[in-house]
Amino acid sequence: MRKALIAAGLLALAITTTPLMAQERVDITARLEALLEDFQVRYAFPGATAAIALPDGTVVSVAVGLADVENVRAMTPETPMLAASIGKSFVAATILALESEGLLSRADLLSAHLGDRPWFDALPNADAITIDHLLHHTSGLPDHVHLPAFQQDWTQLTTDEGEFDPDHLVAFVTGEEPLFEPGTAWAYSDTGYVLLGLVIEEATRRPWQDAVVTRFLGPLGLTGTMPSSLRDLPGLAVGYVASENPFGMPECTADAAGRLLWNPVVESAGGGFASTSADLARWGHLLFAGAAMTQPYLDRLLDSVPVDPDAPSILYGAGVAIHESTSHGSVWGHGGWIPGYVSSLRHYPDHGVTVVFQINSDAGIVDNSTDLVPELEAALADLAIGS
Repeated sequence: MRKALIAAGLLALAITTTPLMAQERVDITARLEALLEDFQVRYAFPGATAAIALPDGTVVSVAVGLADVENVRAMTPETPMLAASIGKSFVAATILALESEGLLSRADLLSAHLGDRPWFDALPNADAITIDHLLHHTSGLPDHVHLPAFQQDWTQLTTDEGEFDPDHLVAFVTGEEPLFEPGTAWAYSDTGYVLLGLVIEEATRRPWQDAVVTRFLGPLGLTGTMPSSLRDLPGLAVGYVASENPFGMPECTADAAGRLLWNPVVESAGGGFASTSADLARWGHLLFAGAAMTQPYLDRLLDSVPVDPDAPSILYGAGVAIHESTSHGSVWGHGGWIPGYVSSLRHYPDHGVTVVFQINSDAGIVDNSTDLVPELEAALADLAIGS
C-alpha cells in the first residue's frame, strides 16, 4: 500500500468561491497542501482532504493520497467520505428548525412523540426523557454502538439488503439499566440521536433525511453532501480499518467496484451523511454564523451542559461540542468516526474561521494509539488563524 501511495502521491485542489484575491488564494492553498502532505508522510494514511472556510466565506480545499488504494484512484477535494457523527449537527439543527416551525418543542417529553411504539416502555428512563435531553446527551441512555450485542450483530445488521428499521438499534438498549436520571449527568449516546431521527419522522411524516435535505442541503447549496443510506454512494472514498477491529471487518471496507461491504444506513440519525471537507466547512461557516436558517437559533444551538465536572470548559450544546479555552479561543464543532473514516469540523468564533478534515482510515485512531487527530486539528487552526 505504501508503494501505491508514493506512486500516486498527487495533490488535487478545489477552485475556491472568491472573494479572496488570486495570490492570497494561491498562497493559502499551497500552505494547506504542504501541511496535509506532511501529515500523510508522517502518519501514512491512504488519503485525506482538508478545507478552510475563511471569514469572508471563501472555502479553500485540498486533497492528498488515494481514495482507493487497490484501484490507485487519487483523492480529490470533491471526493466524499462518510462524515459519521458530524451528521449530528444536521440532526440537531433540524430539531431546532422544527421547533421554530411549531412542530415540536425541546421541552417535549419523548413520550409525546414516540410513546405509542411497542418498545417505548422498556426504554431506560422512558417517562422522563425530553427532546432536550437527547440533544445534549443527558438522557441517561446507554450507547448501543458500544454494547457487545450490537458489535456481535454487526454483520447481520449491515449486510441485510432489506429495508432498514431504526427500531432495531433502539432494541439494543431496551431493558437496560439507565446510566443516570435524565439531566443529572452526561454520557454520549448515538441511540439518543437515533431516537431524534424517529421524532423528526413523527413530526414531518417523512424520512428524517428528507427533512435535512429540504431545510439545509438544498437551500444552502451543499451539493457535495448526501444521505449515506446505500452501499453504493457515488464517488465515495474507500475506507480502511485496522486488521484487528471491533467489528471483525476486512482492512479494505469496499469491493473491487468501490461498493461498501456493509450498509452505512445502520448509522441512522447518529450520523447519516457522506460529504466533502469543502461542504462541511461551508456548513460550519453558515451554521455557526447564525446563517443556516431564517429564524434565530444560535442561542438554542449553543445552550450547553458540561460533559465532565472535572473539565468545566468542555461543554455540549445541541449537536455541537464546545471547548471554551484553547490557544485560539473558543471552538465549536464535532468530530466523526465510523469504520474506515475519521473526520473533524472545528469553528473558531473569535476568528470567523472553520477548519475541516476527513481521512479514509481509522487505523490507530479508533484505539487512541496515535495523536493524528488532535495534531492535525491544531496544525490546521494555526495555519488558518496564525500561530
